[in-house]
Amino acid sequence: MSVLPSRQGLSGAEVLDRRESAGGEVVLRRRGGHCEVIVNGCFLMDTVDGRSERLLVRAALDELAAVARPSVLIGGLGVGFSLAHAAAEPRWARIAVAEREAAIIDWHRTGPLGAFSAGALDDPRVEVLHTDLVEYLAGPGERYDALCLDIDNGPDWTVGAENDRLYGPTGLASAAARLNSGGVLAVWSAQPSAAFEQALREAGFTGVRTEEIAVERGVPDVVHLARRA
Repeated sequence: MSVLPSRQGLSGAEVLDRRESAGGEVVLRRRGGHCEVIVNGCFLMDTVDGRSERLLVRAALDELAAVARPSVLIGGLGVGFSLAHAAAEPRWARIAVAEREAAIIDWHRTGPLGAFSAGALDDPRVEVLHTDLVEYLAGPGERYDALCLDIDNGPDWTVGAENDRLYGPTGLASAAARLNSGGVLAVWSAQPSAAFEQALREAGFTGVRTEEIAVERGVPDVVHLARRA
């Protein structure tokens, strides 16, 4: 994980906005023609390459070939690649997206990130839930045919320690409880994790597999896929 300065100058990036939230400092920066989000001085995401974020949604939908009009929960909104890809697919009957940072929602509604979510927030199938994903899954609520989760850097490499809960037994049990029978859990990760694959199996998921997206340098991004029995 790269630790980046949160002030303009040392990095050559332009700070577009800076907000304080319950989770700390959230910064939107522009570097060349791309935007990047920095949380508490740590790089979290950018708009350079959205292939793996789109795969997160596409692979889940492919697993639901027998469901005519499935529903999906995307967590979180991020730079909008996953949401835009879902909104471009007419098969999705309902698209909910959970995002805990009000700043990120604002940057999509009225700021530079709106170019990357491509108007998806105005799609009548889309509902934006301003909520912490882990808490939302743990509470009562509707079930979905797919959960497409892109929180932090994945199970083995979190920026926020509070996000670790999502990938452990309690978080996976909460995810399973919010899936319809035969529903698909898709989890984005910045690196493959054999330990997480095993955790999915131990949580009762079936058909556990991993799809990889090669990156220019380093280990591939991956999407972990599993199905609720």
